[in-house]
Amino acid sequence: MNAAAVPQPLYLIDASIYIFRAWHSMPDDFQDSQGWPVNAVHGFSRFLLDLLERERPRHIAVAFDEALDSGFRHQLYPAYKANRDPAPEELRRQFAHCKALCAALGLNVLGDRAYEADDLIGSALHAARAHPLRGVIISADKDLSQLLGDHDQQWDYARNQRWDAAGVKARHGVHAHQIADYLALCGDAVDNIPGVSGIGAKSAAVLLAHFGSWTRCSNASRGAVPAPARCGHDGHAPA
Repeated sequence: MNAAAVPQPLYLIDASIYIFRAWHSMPDDFQDSQGWPVNAVHGFSRFLLDLLERERPRHIAVAFDEALDSGFRHQLYPAYKANRDPAPEELRRQFAHCKALCAALGLNVLGDRAYEADDLIGSALHAARAHPLRGVIISADKDLSQLLGDHDQQWDYARNQRWDAAGVKARHGVHAHQIADYLALCGDAVDNIPGVSGIGAKSAAVLLAHFGSWTRCSNASRGAVPAPARCGHDGHAPA
């Protein structure tokens, strides 16, 4: 495909990861007129302005996590992210300031009390397919790799690493469309998702390479589908 046929990029920023990074890395001697810290705002604004200057995007949206403890996943699974300490008020205030900054710059701002930034980025990317636009997801979060399709990229801005759908296999051992099943099998300690007992990242990748999906692996472990090498009853492939 020639360069003229490649869709225009839609930049989708996972704001939370860069706000948290600034909160932990910037000194807390940055304060507003009321004495509240603004170190996360300072660090996030530096990242954002650098990105805007570097890329000069025509299409961009910034997604915020307003559903830190009120999202639909908490209703489905109360232990979801229960291993994390609540964000202190000093940080919560700065999320609001960062959101206001993006709005003041004229950027599209996404946020919802029921849905996380990941969900909003996925919805925006799905809607963009019809225009057509290609996604450039600015985040290091492995969950977002499942969204990558043709021409899309994920960009870990801090490390300046980019990868496409094909690159997901090299990073995680599974295809982009298998990321959700991969995390269901091996779990995700960051989000307090336990996964299947006894199955780690390598085993999950082997199982998905053989069966293709969590559903087929689960069916095979119960003998529901024939396979030359079925999962054991504990979900493991036989030695």
